[in-house]
Amino acid sequence: MQRFQSTLKKELSFHGAGVHGARPVTLVIHPAPVDHGIVFTRIDTAGERHSFPRDTAHAGPAELCTTLGAGDVRIETIEHLMAAVAACGLDNLAIEIDGPEVPILDGSSAPYMQAFATAGIEEQDAPRRYIRIVKPIRVEAGAAYAEFLPADTTRFDISIAFDSPAIGEQHIAFELTRDYFAREIAPARTFGFMKDVERLRAVGLAQGATLENSVVIGLDGKVMNEDGLMAADGFVRHKALDAVGDTALLGRPFIGLFRSCRGGHALNAAAVKALLAQPDHYEITEKFI
Repeated sequence: MQRFQSTLKKELSFHGAGVHGARPVTLVIHPAPVDHGIVFTRIDTAGERHSFPRDTAHAGPAELCTTLGAGDVRIETIEHLMAAVAACGLDNLAIEIDGPEVPILDGSSAPYMQAFATAGIEEQDAPRRYIRIVKPIRVEAGAAYAEFLPADTTRFDISIAFDSPAIGEQHIAFELTRDYFAREIAPARTFGFMKDVERLRAVGLAQGATLENSVVIGLDGKVMNEDGLMAADGFVRHKALDAVGDTALLGRPFIGLFRSCRGGHALNAAAVKALLAQPDHYEITEKFI
């Protein structure tokens, strides 16, 4: 595991549209000094700046995406970017965006992983601090649950079950490392059902969803995309990607196991908040095994 804090070696820019609002945006990621943390800043049309650290204190409602903000000023769909940030062990970044939603790009974390690799990662002269899970904590919603458990590394164990022949029951478990995430998790794209499109668009969602940035399951229960899935279990891999991004709202990397069954953004967020509300269930440490 990583001993020192890190940032990028150079600035990166991304241009695209949001999957829900379809508004074109520019996202710029700047290197940042030691102990700066990951801070998002939304710049509105008048040039006013609104900054939000990536933590649960600044998180908004989390149903179809993960959000930071306050009141009407929000930055939505941060999870794919935050998953790549977490997987690459980046601690200090200043992220600026000129709209309300992070660009969806190809619907995965792969573009961010590739860009981070090209920019290079710089080790900084300060120890990295971890949240080490020392006692289990669990949240439930019907048959679904999410929990943090003690472990010696950062691990994820994700199970899903959908009443769809294209998905069914899927499971994946892994230790979070940069190489594994880049190869096995990052390319898994977001997914949805054609039967839900009309309902979502009627309330202003999924306006920017296309077959180029989303895996779509048709009314016949089959994947509509000509290029198919990155793997047969690509659906659970994307849910794992979301979990990596959502748990980054702990505000620090964690040492432990995050496990969920039939979960999603809302349950992931609830688990993060439940853990932080119980300080005796974790410790802040610079030491790792």
